[in-house]
Amino acid sequence: MRGLVHIYCGDGKGKTTAAVGLSVRARGAGRKVLFIQFFKDGTSSEIAALRDKLGVDVRVVTEHFGFVWTMDEEEFARAREAYTGLLLEAEKLSSDGYGLLVLDEIISAAGCGIVPEKELLDFIACRPEGLEIVLTGRDPSAALCEVADYITEMRKVRHPYDEGIQGRKGIEY
Repeated sequence: MRGLVHIYCGDGKGKTTAAVGLSVRARGAGRKVLFIQFFKDGTSSEIAALRDKLGVDVRVVTEHFGFVWTMDEEEFARAREAYTGLLLEAEKLSSDGYGLLVLDEIISAAGCGIVPEKELLDFIACRPEGLEIVLTGRDPSAALCEVADYITEMRKVRHPYDEGIQGRKGIEY
């Protein structure tokens, strides 16, 4: 079976949630799943369930670098090294029998230059035959859209954050 490429993008809530849902479905069907998060430290509530309850292989960078727009050159270089290393780890692991690879927030990481988009595109082009790949994040480039088989956009119509309500554990994270 040929693996396809999914993009979950947009300014609305639900990109990671959709990727988690597909991960649950894949595990339920007996597939081996690798779930990698960029720009997140692995403390979101879904990570414990994926890893501890479902046996999903989860990888994150636990070091905090801050927001890209607040990083100085040194912080940006350290973040780029860490997150590019995470993509390289995905490339190495992808041939270990995984049926699904989720690269959560990789679109945003590539968009700001933290992860070289060319490396991501090269990896997608050379992925193992049956590996299904999910990319999440805002504003995918034309090149990423070109290689995608599915593109689903989450559009914000209303969000409690706009009214000053902060993210809630178990709902937003």
